[in-house]
Amino acid sequence: MSRGDSTNPQRRTPAPAQLRDRLGWSDEKLLEECDIHTYRASGPGGQKRNKTSSAVRLRHRATGLTTIGEESRSQHVNKSRALRRLREAIAIHVRLPTTTPVSWPPGVQMHQGRLTVSERNPEYCTVLAMVLDMLEAEDGRVAQAAAKLQVSTSSLTRFLRTNKLVWAEANRIRETMGLPPLRAD
Repeated sequence: MSRGDSTNPQRRTPAPAQLRDRLGWSDEKLLEECDIHTYRASGPGGQKRNKTSSAVRLRHRATGLTTIGEESRSQHVNKSRALRRLREAIAIHVRLPTTTPVSWPPGVQMHQGRLTVSERNPEYCTVLAMVLDMLEAEDGRVAQAAAKLQVSTSSLTRFLRTNKLVWAEANRIRETMGLPPLRAD
């Protein structure tokens, strides 16, 4: 049966709020919901890269999202990268209703309307999700989303531009609302 088949209660897709909770889960707990495949990566990296199955592909059963990590010779490092990408994918693809005023997670710096959060911040994916939620709630209008997020329009645009997948999702949201794509000046 398919994962979304309502006739099988064991295989129902969790509600969006439950899926978003996974952004804060430990690596071990999130991995429990994944099918893990290791394989030999091709490309540069010396002889060792082609002899060991160090590349990792994760398929998240609850969402169907698939991510990979294959840049390193270390399977452990690649698994960590694939998990990071899975969290980003969940943040990018799972939308929730927004709340105002916005309550930013710890470690997010706001100074004179500028949104600053490092990709290394454990809350980075939560911030991605919050920004995209607001953009969708405001029908893809960046200025209105920025106002609700209490950041400047240029800061929000800059934040969206830092990640190619986030930029693509922002433009997908705008397209569904009949708006032109954002320019990557």
